[in-house]
Amino acid sequence: ATEIVQSIEAGKPGWTAESVLVAFIIRASEAQRKINCLTEIMFAQALEEARALDAEFARTKKIKGPLHGLPISLKDCFKVKGYDATIGFTQWVNNPSDVDAEIVSQIRAAGGIPFVKTNVPQTMLSFECANPLWGRTVNPYSPDHTCGGSSGGEAALAACDGAALGFGSDIGGSLRIPPGFSGVYALKPSQHRIARSGAVGCVPGFEALIAVNGPIARSVTDIELASRVLFGKSNAISETLPPVPYRDVTVPKKLKFGYYKTDPLLKSSPAVQRAVQETVDALRKQGHECVEFVVPNVIEAARVFVALTSADGYKTLTSHIGPDPRDRTLFLVTLGSKIPFFIRSLACWAARTFKGDEAWATLFSTSHPREVSEFWAETQAKNEYNKFFHENVWGKYNFDGIICPVNALPTVPHGGSALLSPLAFSTSLYNVVDHPVGIVPVTRVDKTEDAISEAWTDPAIGGPIGSPIIYATMYEGAKAAYDPVAMEGIPVGVQVVGKPWEDEKVVEMMKVVDGALGKRGFGPGAWAGKA
Repeated sequence: ATEIVQSIEAGKPGWTAESVLVAFIIRASEAQRKINCLTEIMFAQALEEARALDAEFARTKKIKGPLHGLPISLKDCFKVKGYDATIGFTQWVNNPSDVDAEIVSQIRAAGGIPFVKTNVPQTMLSFECANPLWGRTVNPYSPDHTCGGSSGGEAALAACDGAALGFGSDIGGSLRIPPGFSGVYALKPSQHRIARSGAVGCVPGFEALIAVNGPIARSVTDIELASRVLFGKSNAISETLPPVPYRDVTVPKKLKFGYYKTDPLLKSSPAVQRAVQETVDALRKQGHECVEFVVPNVIEAARVFVALTSADGYKTLTSHIGPDPRDRTLFLVTLGSKIPFFIRSLACWAARTFKGDEAWATLFSTSHPREVSEFWAETQAKNEYNKFFHENVWGKYNFDGIICPVNALPTVPHGGSALLSPLAFSTSLYNVVDHPVGIVPVTRVDKTEDAISEAWTDPAIGGPIGSPIIYATMYEGAKAAYDPVAMEGIPVGVQVVGKPWEDEKVVEMMKVVDGALGKRGFGPGAWAGKA
């Protein structure tokens, strides 16, 4: 994206807003045919905007702004004047928005050209990407596996070079899981850095965990470009953000990173552990300090996330489904809140007694409707865990940043998250504590290197199994979700985590990580029609 703007501004032959847009329209159309990632098509309007930009540039020899001429993709939840924002609900069809979302207005003001919207999962509470209206988006590198969710169409399109820059949202991992599964870059900012007004959702008014908007791109440089444009800017009439624009920061030559390859709840697969280890090895070669640690009481963070999101039994969230068939990925995540107390208690007793799975039982028993006073208590529990995490991680170790898995698995087969929704806790942890997080692609699944081994199975080397029930679904039996042979070539990334309000430092640490890893087959041109 950065190079495109520079080429247009320099007046290089053939580089105009219209010619760039046409190139991306062709690639986005190719991606759509192969992976089904698009929803609203805005080509005609986008071409008019591109021609207007070219006419203005011809007259003034000045670009409109830092996004001049960039074809921009948008997660379907963002309102665009004249187009639907259905997020996959048939009941929301033929209800075009009468205004642009604030982030869309800012993109246009900076010279960007929104030209497509992209697919999401039903209710946006799944890390897959399918709904009855638009169908299923598949992984750019494997038609049998998911691209992730809920910003799945965005990341998949970016991986196919189908947009110069894209934007999604995140309340539990939606800006991070899809880029991790698809091999692109992303930034989940801290709360209140990028405007939120004009984005539709399933539970308006839910503020216990605040959704944030952020960029998805094919390089760290482009993540920085988008952040510089959007940080701290808002329309005071519809939304007021802290007036904190992007700040230039300088990181120490020697950084101190904490890292973990797995956690006490979810045992990471060999491919995911290798991605973290390769990142750590690369950083150490550059002289940075890397210290392994264990996430403190991660089960409490997961419990709090479930308690808050299930507070009305998912009644509001699922009310928009209407006549549509319910996607099976919502099975486990909503099951606990639907069944009677006695049956839920019996299931938890069985998990504890026969499987020895205290973690699964704790989380399943937590998913149920709550009284207002209980909801307040869980909100306070979130605040207490936030304090606990700061004291026992940042305060104890004095890290600059953290390197950790995006997900315990590189991806899942379609429908796999029906029983594996807890895998999102790898990312939702950092929504509970509100930390900025970047995603950097590291490697690809290798069927030989990433096979389950004796060493990985040894808890002393590969880490504890975590929840036995979740572990069995991931790794045991003929229908195990993890299959490095079927997953070969699928990208695997890492999270780069920083302290709250240190978003700019996260971007700089992403540059450090990206540079340390070197050339490894990611960025523009990586896909080349492999799906």
